[in-house]
Formats: sequence, structure tokens, C-alpha cells
Amino acid sequence: MDHIIQTEKLTKYFKGFSAVRNLSLNICKGEIYGFLGLNGAGKTTTIRMLLGLIKPTSGSSYIKGRKVSGGTYTIWRDVGNLVEIPYSYPDLSVFENLDIFRKLRQIKDVRCTDEIIERLGLARYRNIRAKNLSHGNAQRLGLARAIIHNPEILILDEPSNGLDPAGIVEIREMLIDLALNKGVTIFISSHILGEVARFATTIGIIHEGRLIIESSTDNLEKLRDKALVIESEDPVKVLSILGENGFSRILLENDLVKVTDERALGDPSCIGELVYRAGIRMNGLRTEEEDLESFFLRMIKMKGGSNE
Repeated sequence: MDHIIQTEKLTKYFKGFSAVRNLSLNICKGEIYGFLGLNGAGKTTTIRMLLGLIKPTSGSSYIKGRKVSGGTYTIWRDVGNLVEIPYSYPDLSVFENLDIFRKLRQIKDVRCTDEIIERLGLARYRNIRAKNLSHGNAQRLGLARAIIHNPEILILDEPSNGLDPAGIVEIREMLIDLALNKGVTIFISSHILGEVARFATTIGIIHEGRLIIESSTDNLEKLRDKALVIESEDPVKVLSILGENGFSRILLENDLVKVTDERALGDPSCIGELVYRAGIRMNGLRTEEEDLESFFLRMIKMKGGSNE
């Protein structure tokens, strides 16, 4: 399988500080890769190296098999990006910003500018100077600039920053459409696992410059902690009965018995039967699953990091 975006042991040091360490990624055509990490984890530094904006200390990155370096300008014909400042000409209007990029991308169809303005919901702001836009609308302008030339690859750094909930949904649906229906490969950084997991096909979590976990979104379900929660009139006795019957990984928390034993999770009815036979009234039996944000922070903590 061909890798559209690839890095090999990508590393960047700043005055003795390790921002990214030995990062190796392999991203295929049409994939939506969610690159996740807390602020300062190394996401933007990685993206800037991918785009050739800064030179790695060691290691290499490749776009469509071509090594990224200072002179490889033709690579960027197929790439759209949004990183840091979402516009280039703060004193020019939305329309003027985008029309300049249309010309730079050598797009002859002059209607292209108006079409992308409509598509990103910027029609009301077409004559507003870029520097006077709200943060959310500035992000929309940056996204419009990134996709105006219909690129094969999108590299986006925190694209939903400043967007309201409706805007986040719009951008999410647009990105899904680009990947599924047009085969666009999308590399998107974020610090919000729950949002990106809604549409990414693969998740990579970076912390303190290191990739600490990489998984398909589907496989995240298997990695998240689950527990069978028992509400009863005598939780201490329930705890004792489960221990006597060979169930491990059980604990008492706020008068609730929580069981993470695989046998119990696989067949909750056996727990209900044990409690019933012991003559204990059971008020509830349910399975709880670790939410995505808790999973994110747990993975960081497991690798020796901090969520502070």
C-alpha cells in the first residue's frame, strides 16, 4: 500500500529542547489521520517539518514518495494546509485574500473564488478585511485557502479552533466528504480526542514529542476501559461473593461494586444470577465505558507523561 504522507525517525531539537523525537508515520491515500496531543506535545512542530517550513534536526519526511526539502516546490501543488495564521494578507478582504491564492495556484476559472467563499460560509464577510474577522471566520478563510485548488492532501493544524458547534459539524462533514468521495488524504492535529474520533480513520497520540499510541478508530473501543457496575442494598456482601467465586479486578466505589474482570464483562447475567442467589436485592446492573478524553489522558499517564 502506497504511503501518501510518511516520516522516518523525524526529530527536532530547539536549543537542547526535544520537540519531536524519532517520529515515524505512514499515512495512506484517503485516510483521515487524527494527530492528537496536549498543547506543547509537538503537533505543530511536526506539521511545520512536514510542510518544509522548518528543517528537522534528523530524520526525513515524504509527500507522495518525494522527500520534503527546501527546493521541492512542486510537491505543494497537491497539498493544502492550514497552520498557525490562517490568512496571509490581513489588510485585504476575504475575497482579495482568496483571489490572490487562486492566481498563485494558477486557477484560471475566476468563479472559483466566489464558489469557495460560498462553500465555507463566508459570503457575508467577503468584503471584510481578514484582520477584522472573528477567530472562527478566520479559520474558515484558512480552510478556504487550503482547499481552493482541490488538493490531494490536506494538512491541518487545529482547524476547528474558534468555530462554534455548528461550524465544527460543517467542517467535519466537509472533511469526511473529501476523504470518502474524492480520495483526499487528511492529516489533522487536535487536542480534542472526542471530536476527531468522530471522523478520523486512524488516531496517533503524541506526548512530549513521542508517538505513544497509534490505533485505528475502530480499535479504540477495545483499548478503552470497561466496567460492570452493580448497584445493590449490600455492596460489601456483593464484593465478598464475587471474590469467593473467582472474580478478580473488583472494587467498591461510592457504594457501587465495579468489576473489570473479562469473564463478568463477557457475561453480565452470571453476576446477576450470583447476586440473586445470595438473596441480595440488586437495584441496577450496567456496563460503563471509559470516555474518550479519560482514555486520552490515561494513555499519556501510562507513558510517564503528565496532563498538567
